[in-house]
Amino acid sequence: MGIFAVKTTASQERTVADMLASREEDEIHAILAPDSLTSYVMVEADNSAVLERVMDEIPHARSIVPGTSSLTEVEHFLSPTPDVEGIAEGDIVELIAGPFKGEKARVQRIDEGKDQVTVELYEATVPIPVTVRGDQIRVLDSDER
Repeated sequence: MGIFAVKTTASQERTVADMLASREEDEIHAILAPDSLTSYVMVEADNSAVLERVMDEIPHARSIVPGTSSLTEVEHFLSPTPDVEGIAEGDIVELIAGPFKGEKARVQRIDEGKDQVTVELYEATVPIPVTVRGDQIRVLDSDER
């Protein structure tokens, strides 16, 4: 039993994963299609022969990468990364959602536990601290660069 990498057509990873899952093969145990891994789907199966048999009937599934992967190699795909990762206090950000969409702001405080960022709007006459979710901002300029 091992973890196999299946090469897919670009942007069809989710489709291939869904089709593999719908097959209900006893020899296929788990399927992983992380967003950060383009053109590949990771499949835990008893052997590559069962994958080759199933892949013939699945469009967008191209080939199996020779060899197997270990759990430690795919482990980082299993734990979600917080949206505030890579954001530092003092960074210049743009709000990309919510009532202040399009506004520029400076990061004042980061709450990694809640995945929230407190920012101070740039063009406001009175500095207003606004707390937003980490996925509602985009870093424009970082002090660390």
